[in-house]
Amino acid sequence: MRLLRLLKIASVGIRYGLDQMILEHEPSGRLAWLVRAVFFWRDLSAPRAVRLRLALEALGPIFVKFGQMLSTRRDLLPADIADELAKLQDQVPPFPSALAIAELERVYGKKVSEVFADFDVEPVASASVAQVHFATLPDGREVAVKILRPNIRNVIAHDIALIDTAAGLVEALWADGKRLKPREVVAEFEKHLADELDLMREAASCSQLRRNFLHSPLLAVPEVYWDWCASSVMVMQRMHGTPVSQVDNLRAQGVDIPALARAGVEIFFTQVFRDGFFHADMHPGNIFVTASGQYIALDFGIMGTLTDADKNYLAQNFIAFFQRDYKRVAQAHIEAGWAPADTRVDEFEAAVRAVCEPVFDKPLKDISFGKVLLRLFQTSRRFNIEVQPQLVMLQKTLLNIEGLGRQLDPELDLWKTAKPYLESWMHEQIGWRGFVRNLKYEATTWAAILPQLPRLAHQALSHGQSKNLGDDIARLLVEQRRQTRLLVLACASLGGLLGTALIVLLA
Repeated sequence: MRLLRLLKIASVGIRYGLDQMILEHEPSGRLAWLVRAVFFWRDLSAPRAVRLRLALEALGPIFVKFGQMLSTRRDLLPADIADELAKLQDQVPPFPSALAIAELERVYGKKVSEVFADFDVEPVASASVAQVHFATLPDGREVAVKILRPNIRNVIAHDIALIDTAAGLVEALWADGKRLKPREVVAEFEKHLADELDLMREAASCSQLRRNFLHSPLLAVPEVYWDWCASSVMVMQRMHGTPVSQVDNLRAQGVDIPALARAGVEIFFTQVFRDGFFHADMHPGNIFVTASGQYIALDFGIMGTLTDADKNYLAQNFIAFFQRDYKRVAQAHIEAGWAPADTRVDEFEAAVRAVCEPVFDKPLKDISFGKVLLRLFQTSRRFNIEVQPQLVMLQKTLLNIEGLGRQLDPELDLWKTAKPYLESWMHEQIGWRGFVRNLKYEATTWAAILPQLPRLAHQALSHGQSKNLGDDIARLLVEQRRQTRLLVLACASLGGLLGTALIVLLA
C-alpha cells in the first residue's frame, strides 16, 4: 500500500516538475540535465509555485493541508511559493452519510434516532479531517454535529511518513535544505493535525473562547453540549448567520459594514492582548455574521496561545514601530531572548529601519501589520533569530484579519483602531494597575517564603548544607503548600464531625 502511494507521489512530482525545484540546486547540474532529458515530454512552462500548488491538489487533502501550513511559514519560503500556496482551498468531497451514522452509533452505543430527535443525513460542510451535519436534540435544541472522517488517523499517519521521507530528500539534495529545516516543519504539521483529530480538544477550545466572549456584543461562539461529545464527535449549538464574504447580503440586512470591519480588528486584538488565546484559522469560511452585526466564530481546531512575554514583545514592537523607534524594536527582540545576547543593537536597528522606514511613505490606513511583521521575521533570520511558532501562527491570523477588514472597508485604518487596545494593555502591564495585580498574585507565595529566608540563608552560609539556596526555597514552598492542604482537609473533616455530632444531639 505504501509502495503504491509512494509511486503515485513520484508520478505526480514528475508530472509537475517538482524534481527540477530540488535538483536545480544540485551543484554540478548534471543530474537536473539528465532528468530533463529523460522526461522531455513535460510542459514546465508554468511558474514553479503554480506547479507545486497543482501537485499538492492532485495528491489529496492531507497534502493540501500541508501546503496551507507551509504558506504560513513565510520566514522560510520564497515569497512566490508562499503566495501561491496561500491559494490552496480545503475543499474535499463528503464521505458517505452511512459511515457518519455508523460512527455516531459506535460512539453512543445506540441508534442515531435514539440520540437525536432529527438528524440531517446530508452534510452541510466537509473538510479533510471531518464533516458537519445538522441535527436536533430530544429537547428541541438545534445542533451542529462534527464527525471525524473514517480511518483518518491511519491515512494521516501514512501520508505524514511519506511527507517526512520527502522532507529528508529535500534536506539532503537542496542547498538550502538544512536551513529550511523541512523535517522540523513536518513534525510541526503532524502536531497540528494530531490536535485537530481530537474533537474533545476542539470542544474545549470552543468552550474557552465562548467563556472569554460570553457577554460580548461583538462575537458569538457556539455552546458545546458535552454530554454528546467524544474524541471523534463534537456536538455544539447551531449558529444562524450569513458568511462574512457575502458583503452585499449583509448590507441588504442593514449591517453597518465599516463598523463590522472595526469590530473584527477589536475582536482580534482583544483575543491577543486581553486573553492570550486566539482563533488561529479566521479565514472567511469560518466566520458568519448575524443580522445585528455580531460576528460568529466557527471551527476551533487551530487555536493560538501567547504568554505575557509574547504579548509584551508584540505590544512593544507595534508601538515602537509606529513611533519609528527602531532601536526599541531591536532591543525588544534581544530582551525577549529571541536574538542572541551578543547581537549588536545598532546593526539590528539599521536592519529594522530598512524594513520599516519605506512603509511610512504611505498613509497609516495603507500599512499592513501582517506584512511588516513578516518582513521583520525575514530580517531576523540574518541575525540568527529563531522565529517562534506561536508568532508565525499569529502573523498568519493577522494577515487573515487584515485582508478581511480591508475587504469589508478599504478605508479601514488598522492603527487607529488597534492603538487604544495596545496602549491600554501596556498601561495594564507596566502601570500601577499591573504592579498591584502582580503584587496580589505573588503575595501568598512570598508570605510563605519571606519569614524563613533568614534561617535558610544562615544554614546555607554557615553549614554549607546546600549548594543551591533556590532549591531549598523551592522545596520549602512545596512542603508548605502540602501542609496547608492537609490543614484545610483536617479542618473540613473536623467541621463535618462537629456538624454530625450537633445533629445527633439536637435530634
